[in-house]
Amino acid sequence: MHGLARRLGLRTDPTIFFVSAGATLVFVIALVLFPTAIGDAFAAGRAWIVTNLGWFFILGVNIWLGFLIWAAMSRHGHIRLGPRDSRPEYSNLSWFTMLFAGGIGTVLMFWGVAEPISHFSKPPLPGVEPYSDQAARDAISIAIYHLGLHTWTIFALPGLAFAYFINRYDLPVRVSSVFYPLLREGIYGPVGKAIDIASIIGTLFGVAVSLGLGSSQIAAGLNALYGTGDGVVVKVIILAVLTGVAITSITAGLDKGVKLLSNINIGMAVGLLIFVLVFGSTLFLLRGMVQTFGLYFENLPRLAFWNDMLANENPNTPGWGWQGSWTVFYWAWTVTWSPFIGLFVARISRGRTVREFVFGVLLAPSLFTLIWFSIFGWQAMEFDGIGQAARDAMGAQAGQLSAAVADSVPLAMFTFFEHFPFVSIVQGIAVIVVAIFFATSSDSASLVVDMLCTGTPEPGPVHQRVFWGAAEGLVAAMLIILAGDAGLTALQQVITVVGLPIFVLVFMMIPSIIKGFALEDIDHITIGKRPKLEEF
Repeated sequence: MHGLARRLGLRTDPTIFFVSAGATLVFVIALVLFPTAIGDAFAAGRAWIVTNLGWFFILGVNIWLGFLIWAAMSRHGHIRLGPRDSRPEYSNLSWFTMLFAGGIGTVLMFWGVAEPISHFSKPPLPGVEPYSDQAARDAISIAIYHLGLHTWTIFALPGLAFAYFINRYDLPVRVSSVFYPLLREGIYGPVGKAIDIASIIGTLFGVAVSLGLGSSQIAAGLNALYGTGDGVVVKVIILAVLTGVAITSITAGLDKGVKLLSNINIGMAVGLLIFVLVFGSTLFLLRGMVQTFGLYFENLPRLAFWNDMLANENPNTPGWGWQGSWTVFYWAWTVTWSPFIGLFVARISRGRTVREFVFGVLLAPSLFTLIWFSIFGWQAMEFDGIGQAARDAMGAQAGQLSAAVADSVPLAMFTFFEHFPFVSIVQGIAVIVVAIFFATSSDSASLVVDMLCTGTPEPGPVHQRVFWGAAEGLVAAMLIILAGDAGLTALQQVITVVGLPIFVLVFMMIPSIIKGFALEDIDHITIGKRPKLEEF
C-alpha cells in the first residue's frame, strides 16, 4: 500500500486511506447492484435500533451535556487547548460563522419551517389538539430541543476531546488520538486504524445524508421558480454541480475557501432572517422571540428525557413511536457528523480555553437556532392559523403550509416565502443560501477527512482532497437513487444504522478526557506545563 500511495502522489496513511476508500467504493457498487436488498437491510436495522436502543441515544446525549458543563465549570476550564502561549487564530465572529456554516446551516434551512409546522399540525405529545395554542408552544419547544443545545453537545464533546489531545499533546490529527489514555501506542495499530476508518466512513454517510436533503430542497426551490421538476435526475445534477463548487473551495483551503464561503453564507442567512422579521408580523415575532426563551427552558427537562416509552403499548403506533422517527434519527444523524465537526471545530479553536470552547460551541449556535426558529417557526404557524378562531377567519388559506409539508418537506420553505413580497427574488436567494451551505458542509468535511488520513492539520495534495469531495457527492447521489420515492424515510434508515457505532465511540471519549484531566494539577495549569504522554 505504501508503494501505491507513493505512485499516486498521496501523503496519507495508506491503510486508512485505501481501506476507507475501498469500503466506500464497495458500498456504492452494492447500492447499484442490490438496491432493494440493501434498503431492506437498513430498514430492519433501523427498526431494531430505535425500538431497543432509542432510550440509549436520548439518555446518552443528556449525559454528554452534563459532562461538558462540568468540564467547563471545573478548575480544568482554564486549560488552554494548545501550547501555553497560543491564542485563537480566528476572531469570535469568524469562528462562529465557520463552525455554524460547517455544522447545521443546511438543517436549519431544511427544517426551519417544516419541523414546527409538522408538530403544529400533528402534535406528538398526547392530548394536544392540532393547530391549538398548546400545539404551537410545543412545536417551537421541540424544534429547538432537536437543533439547540443537544445537537451542539454532540459536536462539542468530540470537539473538546480532539482539541485537548491533538492541540495540547501534538498527537496525530485523527479520532484515534483521543483514546491515547486508554490505548496508548495502540492508537497506531489495528485498533486505532479501525477507529479512524469507521470515523471516516461515518462522516461520509452523515454528510451525504445532508447533501441529499439539501439537493432535495434546492430541486424543490428551482421547480417552484422555473418548473424544472424535482425528480431523482434533477437532484443528482444539482449534486454534481454543487460538488464541483465544493471541490473548488477545497482546493483553496481552509482560510481562503471555507472561511470565505462561511462568512458570505451566514450573512445571507441573517439577511433572510431580517427580511422575514421586517415583512412578516414584526410585533408578533418580537414577542415570540422573548416568549420562546421561556418555553424552551421550561420544556427542556421534560423533552430531554422523554423517550416515548408508551408507544409499544399503543397498537396504533409502530414499536419505535414518534421519537424513533424524529429524536433518535436526529441524534444518530448528528453523531455521524461529530468526527467531522469535532475535528473541524478543534482545528479552528486552537488556543482557546476549555471553558471558552465549551460555552462558545454550545451557546452561540444554540442562540442563533433559537432566534431562527422563533422567527420562521412562529411566522409559519401564524400563516396556518393558531387557534380555531384564527383558522375560521382565514378560511381556505388556513393550513396551506401544513398541506405543503405533508406533500413535500423540501418545498415547505419555498411555500412559506409565497406569503411575502418579492417572492421570486427571495426564493432565489433561499436557493443560493441552501446551495452555499451545501458547499461549505461538503468542503469542510472533505478537508477534515483528508486530515484524518494525513494525521496533520496541513492539507494533503490537491488531488487527494478532491477525491474525498467527489466521494461525498457520489455517496449522496447513490443514497438519493436508493431513496427513490421513499426519500427521507430511506435516509433515516441508513443514518440510524451508521450512527450507532459512532455514538458508542463518542461515549468512550468521556473516560479518556477524564483520565487526561486527572493529570492536570494546579502547577500544570498555572505555569503552562503539560503532562507527558508516558504519564498516561
